[in-house]
Amino acid sequence: MSNVLPFKRPSAKEKHKGKTLCRSGFHKWEVVTEQQFDVKQGRLVTRYKCKRCGEEKVEAR
Repeated sequence: MSNVLPFKRPSAKEKHKGKTLCRSGFHKWEVVTEQQFDVKQGRLVTRYKCKRCGEEKVEAR
């Protein structure tokens, strides 16, 4: 006889953790401090990265 292993499905809360807000446009932006000068534009820029999903955006100063 074999052993029966319980199969636990992830709940909806665990499955979509941190994604639903970003999908609706409510990102949690943090400033990235490494690269502050854009060579192509030739000026200082502020880079933001979403803490939840990792999406990036650039804003010129």
